[in-house]
Amino acid sequence: MDERVWLTERFEEHRARLRAVAYRMLGSAAEADDAVQEAWLRLSRADTSGVENLTGWLTTVVARVSLNMLRTRASRREDPLDLGPYAPDPVTGHGAADRPNGGDPEQEALLADSVGLALLVVLDMLTPAERLAFVLHDMFAVPFDEIGPMIERSPTAARQLASRARRRVKGGVPASGADLGRQRRVVDAFVAASRGGDFDALVALLDPDVVLRADRAAGPTPEPVVLHGARNVAGGASAASERVRFTQPALVDGAVGLVMAPLGKLFLVLAFTITDDRITEIDVIADPDRLRGLDLAVLDA
Repeated sequence: MDERVWLTERFEEHRARLRAVAYRMLGSAAEADDAVQEAWLRLSRADTSGVENLTGWLTTVVARVSLNMLRTRASRREDPLDLGPYAPDPVTGHGAADRPNGGDPEQEALLADSVGLALLVVLDMLTPAERLAFVLHDMFAVPFDEIGPMIERSPTAARQLASRARRRVKGGVPASGADLGRQRRVVDAFVAASRGGDFDALVALLDPDVVLRADRAAGPTPEPVVLHGARNVAGGASAASERVRFTQPALVDGAVGLVMAPLGKLFLVLAFTITDDRITEIDVIADPDRLRGLDLAVLDA
């Protein structure tokens, strides 16, 4: 068999795994595809006659390519919260599809769903080295003695990076498990009612004296928005049903909330105060400084 044909076949066998590694590293389907393509180019130019573990070799290559891409972002001091003209409107959610890489927004959303939007948000807050150590070890079982050289650290240092990242992913000490379960049921019901435009169901979930506060960045007005009362807040939630379509549950400062993260970049958070299974406060946060100050973590299923 022609060597290039053989290499192509072997690479295609590994493409799905390589794309999974790159996507969890980069949080963007288009960038993940770029990283995988670069891995193929390097494979096609390399002498692999002495490579015994092609899976490990390719994983190392795509991880290093992804790491360089993350470091390039950092060297440009790219604000992870700044999506520029491609940011979705915080009320309608529109605009997320109008991005420069030309990717399919529905496919991007499905991919984010399959990985977990909250996980992508938390991963995006890690340093490049932390992200690589956590993704490769915790998600793809790559040993630390292989991870260390990729980031020019010892295996022990790589283990410490993964441990630090793991603590960020899991978050601080939340409310009791029972409280989180009850909060999750209320938030899930809020999402379902908002997406379905069920005004009566929304009113039933809200305390009669509920207060919704949206900061300046959350729009739709240049000034902060404050709504009082169940019917007013339910009306606002119904009007923002498109926004809720782009959110997923996450732990927000130890309580169940919602995150909106187009392209894996945190854009907006809904933080809830829930008392006796009723929502008493909703804080809509889009200001970048406030978002950076939140303790976000993955919510266990």
